[in-house]
Amino acid sequence: MTGQQRDRRSHTVVASADDDQAYSSLRRSAPTRAERYALGRRLRERVPRTALGDWTPPPGRADAVATVVQSHDGRLDWLVPVRIGRMIASPYAFLRGAANVHAADFADLPATGITPVVCGDAHLGNFGFYASPERELVFDLNDFDEAHPGAWEWDLRRLTTSVWVAGRQNGSPESACGEAVERCVEEYQLQIAALAEQPLLARSYDRLDVDRMLSTGPRTALRAEIEASSRRARKRTGDRALPRITEQQADGLRRIVNEPPLITRPEPAEADRLAAALDGYLTTLPPHWARLVGGYRLVDIAHKVVGVGSVGLRAWVALCEGSSPDDVLFLQLKQARRSVIAPFVHGDRAWHAHQGQRVVEYQQAVQTVSDPLLGWTSVGDVQYYVRQFRDMKGAITVDGIDSSALTDYAGICGYLLAKGHARTSGASMIAGYLGDGPKVRQAFCRFARAYADQTEQDHAALVRAVRHGDLPAETGI
Repeated sequence: MTGQQRDRRSHTVVASADDDQAYSSLRRSAPTRAERYALGRRLRERVPRTALGDWTPPPGRADAVATVVQSHDGRLDWLVPVRIGRMIASPYAFLRGAANVHAADFADLPATGITPVVCGDAHLGNFGFYASPERELVFDLNDFDEAHPGAWEWDLRRLTTSVWVAGRQNGSPESACGEAVERCVEEYQLQIAALAEQPLLARSYDRLDVDRMLSTGPRTALRAEIEASSRRARKRTGDRALPRITEQQADGLRRIVNEPPLITRPEPAEADRLAAALDGYLTTLPPHWARLVGGYRLVDIAHKVVGVGSVGLRAWVALCEGSSPDDVLFLQLKQARRSVIAPFVHGDRAWHAHQGQRVVEYQQAVQTVSDPLLGWTSVGDVQYYVRQFRDMKGAITVDGIDSSALTDYAGICGYLLAKGHARTSGASMIAGYLGDGPKVRQAFCRFARAYADQTEQDHAALVRAVRHGDLPAETGI
């Protein structure tokens, strides 16, 4: 049954980020900010804010293990055990790989019908550091494989659940997990309301860099983690990676090291196809950046496993050399498939002809600044997006942080999620619906706690499937 066939009266779209009429002409007048805000308030009648806290597994809920297995269609078979091994490590690790489980569960829950571009995979681990085009270190949402116009509530549900699951895993009491979720939702409320009052252009400039994080940030243990993580991120550049993930051959050329199963070499024919695809990628870049990247020469390419949810999807790292051996550029070609939330938004009919292009365009829509080398390409029927592999990327380490640090970090993520949603559609309506009171915060606390329970149960079911021999798993890789 597709998302179009389901009876979900609360999901009637009232504002879509993909409405062509919204940006196809400068001769159309848009509803005023006050009108949009009032519409958001009226949505409370159809979708009471307290209903956002409801979670009970529906009759006939799909088996979570089966849903995880479904996501393996089209993945590299020999890497599926690695993916399962990473997902069974903990409930939080399971959550990271279970975006399709969450999408299926969230699709039938109460929602306002306001559909900006959403991350689709908004959990604590998908916020991180990266370099702006000006080489400043910024912090923002940084994973858009599942990005798509959809319900803002889906992102906030997944984010708040990840907060509660992470808190439990770190030994925080339930009360502290609740405080962290409340901070996350409160910051989302405050930021969406503040941005809704700004001109459209002004809200598009708002960003969070490391200096601002530290100058306005907390005095808890999170501050030390920000400082340490940002230092590590600044060192994650191509020239520093060169001696770590490559080795010099007898012919004097550098090659990416071979470390099966995590780093493996393509067959020559596949390497040729990938090289041709990189030439095609150049045509998707703005002219200035295409000329710049075109000044490099492809030296080597290898498959490198990354993440949890992405394990098994094709992910290539290309080593390119410029005017000297130490002038290097690492590019990553990462397989892009249809977003896990897309079937629940518009059924079986795909909106996007190229899924790599979808990832790139929605990333640029949600982030204030993005990697200037974002582009896309294809190898046969396999679609990819392309980005810099070493771009000062880094993340806040969630494992082991104390309750106060988790609360502060949850607040930062709630703030950034609101910023991303406000950049595309519906900020005034979301603000009108949420208001500034505690009802929404309390509702998401109820939901996050209940769905954290569900996540732990689903994780346990996956662990049992592995123990019973129903699924292969490679652990510690």
